[in-house]
Formats: sequence, structure tokens, C-alpha cells
Amino acid sequence: MTTDQLLSVAMVTLGCTRNEVDSEELAGRLQAGGFRLVADPADADTVVVNTCGFVEQAKKDSVDTLLEAADLKASANHGGKAQAVVAVGCMAERYGKELADSLPEADAVLGFDDYPDIAAKLRAIVAGGHHEAHTPSDRRLLLPISPVERDASTISVPGMGDATTDAASAVVTGMLGGAMKDFSAVRARLDDAPWAPLKLASGCDRRCTFCAIPSFRGSFVSRRPSDVLHEARWLAEQGVKELFLVSENSTSYGKDLGDLRLLESLLPELAAVDGIERVRVSYLQPAETRPGLIQAIATTPGVAPYFDLSFQHASNAVLRRMKRFGDPGSFLGLLDQVRQLAPDAGVRSNVIVGFPGETEEDLEILCDFLEAARLDVTGVFGYSDEDGTEAAGFTDKLDEDEVAARAAHVSALVEELTSQRAEERIGEAVEVLVEEVDGDEIVGRAAHQGPDVDGMTTLVGDIAGVRRGDLVRAVVVASEGVDLTAQV
Repeated sequence: MTTDQLLSVAMVTLGCTRNEVDSEELAGRLQAGGFRLVADPADADTVVVNTCGFVEQAKKDSVDTLLEAADLKASANHGGKAQAVVAVGCMAERYGKELADSLPEADAVLGFDDYPDIAAKLRAIVAGGHHEAHTPSDRRLLLPISPVERDASTISVPGMGDATTDAASAVVTGMLGGAMKDFSAVRARLDDAPWAPLKLASGCDRRCTFCAIPSFRGSFVSRRPSDVLHEARWLAEQGVKELFLVSENSTSYGKDLGDLRLLESLLPELAAVDGIERVRVSYLQPAETRPGLIQAIATTPGVAPYFDLSFQHASNAVLRRMKRFGDPGSFLGLLDQVRQLAPDAGVRSNVIVGFPGETEEDLEILCDFLEAARLDVTGVFGYSDEDGTEAAGFTDKLDEDEVAARAAHVSALVEELTSQRAEERIGEAVEVLVEEVDGDEIVGRAAHQGPDVDGMTTLVGDIAGVRRGDLVRAVVVASEGVDLTAQV
């Protein structure tokens, strides 16, 4: 079969960077299974939508995207190509048959257990075959409670990229005579950005009362360090300069492998990979962030002093109801530890406002903490019920209008505070990873800026010869909101 005769597929990804890894894994498996990847859904025989099921707005966006893709099928009689639309990802896994029944416009809803042989299943769907959607179950029950007794190879864990679990990759590895695993059989880059997410682990063992993620992502499982390193080297060969380590809880990495300090020893090895200029860690659980890990992130050459600490709130009373731990004193103490080692470290966080039982005093505690914390970026979310969570059953909920008002109040405060924090960085020396070059406009990210959500840095001055993917030293000369301008 020639390239032109191969069935074409477009991946559409919604949600977080963990989903981006999952999409590239699916793309790799589809490509290895005989599909041709295309960027534009309008040019594809089939469209695979990797859905997000995190909060209500994300679910709505997922459904809207599926409906838009289904419209391409309707236009197929007028020159379009689309023959099938398939839902995968968190929303598909979380709702399964319920989603399939309520959204007949989608030709199939595939769960995580369908991922290993997705090429065969997608080919059958395009040919008109019927796929029976799964009935969701709690994926935490698929592995033992004790982390060290877990064998993740017995289940499908999306985005882990371990070639040993994929038949196509096993064939390729055998052809190479046992050489380093070829990740091209289980992952295909869907863009040419100079950074890429790299999964450390999947799942979560925490039981936050507002969060449904563990029920459909499953128990926490770490990837083997050797697999993480092999994939890092493969990404470097694809031109990646910055590795963005992702998981549901990076501070737990290694606990199921018998060494909770494994991340501290892995970071220097990742930073030493030929071609990699910067390593960044995402999602640190504040209650689990230990001094050794702080030191490793803050002081290891090649690792960005960047701390993604999801505080969620600052009032101890609210945090207890969330089944989380902390208070303003402990959180500020954690930030002091970070800044003693790396004064210019980047710190981002998220907070939930209007949680059931939140008093005006609790809200004031949160606002006072945010003023003292000097965070670079803070995501503000108004509380909403999530199916299957403990908090959904709480009786002391705030009125929706009150939740919205409190979220607006905290958002306005955060906008002012983060602008002030960016202004404090004027005069600071930064290293900017160049992501976009458009004539004389060169834009990238400094070490304290994570991908997509933490603002950008525009380079000015002696920019002749600067190329995408370069790491450029500069000095911050101006700020606007969270965005910076820096003189090369």
C-alpha cells in the first residue's frame, strides 16, 4: 500500500500536557499500525479526539469538539474526507457507554484498555464496524493497594511510552538487535516545538474530595528510570531542547519502585542527555515536597528552578475538608526553602475558591497568603461539583453566584499580584528558550515560565541569527502582566 493509499488520521488534543503525551502515544501506535498522520481534521479519513474530563467546562469543550469533527462527516458528500469520529481520553474513559449513548454523532468511544491495539480497532470502525463502549469502573481497583506490589504491565496505562508493552515496538527493537528502545513505534511528535512533555508516572493515590481523576486514571505507577531516560534521548534526537516532566503527582515518583528519592537522582541524568538544554518538573504536591527534592530542582545544573506547587487553598479548615494538608505558615516556609536556594525561582500554583463550607474568614486567609507568597502565576477556579467525588455530597455548598463572585475577586487580586511579581523581575538575568521567530519578533520562555500557561518573554536588541530552539541569555527590561521583555 502506498503512502497515498494509507488511511489518514488526525489527532485533536484537549486538556493538559499529560493528554498531549497520550495523543503522541496513540499517534505513534496508529502510524506503526499503518495509518498516515495528518494535521488538519478536514484532510483525514478519521478524526480521533483526545477528550478532557477534568471539570464541567472541559467536558463541554470536548463534546463541542466532537460535534465539530462530526460535521466533517456530514460534509464528506461535498468533497470532504472524514469517515469516522472517535472519542478517546479522560472523558471517554470516565463515561464510556454513557457518552456513547448520549453522543451518537461519535462513531465510537474508546477507553484506555483499547489503546494497545487502537490501530486495528480504528480500522474496523472506519470500515463501518460497531465498537461496544465500555462500562466505566474504578481503575484504582485494578492494582494492589500497596505501591510496591503494583505491576503496571498487567493493565493499559496511557502515555507511559514503554516499548516493552507494545508489540510493534518489540518487533522494531528486535530488528535493532536489542539496541536502545525505538520510541517511534509508540510515540510520534505531533508538532515541532522545541519542548516536549515526558511522563514520569500516571495515576494518583491521594483522595482529594474535589477530584475525580484517580477513579479513571487509576492508582499511581512510576515509569522505570531507564525508560524515562531512553525516551528523553529519543526526544532529543527529534530536536527537543526542554523536557517537561509530567504526571498527576511528581513528588510520589519512585514510591512504587522502592525509592521515594528516585527523582532526585534521575534529574541530573536527564539534564545530561545530549541535546537537552533544560529539564522542568511539573505538579509537586506541597505536602510531599521534601527538602532533598527542593535542593535537586533548585540547584541541579540544567534543571529549571521551577516549582509547580498546587496549594489549592491556604485555610487549614478548607484544606482539611479537601483531604489535603497545610496552612499559610507551612506553605510560606516551603517557599522560603525554595528561595533560599534559588532566589529567582519560578513558582506557580492553583487555588479553588468557594469550596463547600468556605467562610469569609477562610477567603481572607487565602488572599493574605497570596499577597505574601509572591507567586509568578496562580490559576483560580471556582468550585463546582464533580461526579463521583466526596465533595459533591457535601451539604454546606455556597450559592453559584457567590462562588463566581469570590472567584472574580481572587482572580482580580491574582492579576495584580502576578503583574507585580513580573515587574520585580526587571533587571534580572534570564535564559530564554526561543519558541517563535516571526521576522523581528522573537518570543520564548524564561526558566520561571512553564509551557503555555505561565506567560512569555519577548527578546529585543541583538537578535540577528537567533533561531527557534536557541537558549538565549538576556536581561529583563520591561513587563506587561505576566509577560516580559528582555534585552539580549
